[in-house]
Amino acid sequence: MYDELIREAQAALERAYAPYSGYRVGAAILCGGKVYAGANVENASYGLSMCAERSAVFAAISAGAPRSIEAVAIAVAIGRPSPCGACRQVLREFGQDFPVFLVGADGKVNETSLARLLPDSFGPDSLPREEKI
Repeated sequence: MYDELIREAQAALERAYAPYSGYRVGAAILCGGKVYAGANVENASYGLSMCAERSAVFAAISAGAPRSIEAVAIAVAIGRPSPCGACRQVLREFGQDFPVFLVGADGKVNETSLARLLPDSFGPDSLPREEKI
């Protein structure tokens, strides 16, 4: 299943829209046994750009996927990938620890985990749960 996840991240990389930075990224997440992909989408107003990892998470949640990430793959066309802080935090919203496959431009896959990328993380379990009225 992880091979498919990695292939989907590489395929999403080809759909990235990065006319300003030229740094194309594809991501795929596994939720409920199904893969959801996303690509980075840049905008002339840089702050409105969207990272591939968040794009994939939002696609999964929008499609009704279980709100629990099982694994993530991130692929880049230049260098080697590492999710930004915002992406790490969004991934953390849907799981404390799961495999993360980082696919470099050379196709080499480095496996890590969310816990290694975001140690001592802040997540949903850090907030008190109160009944909604």
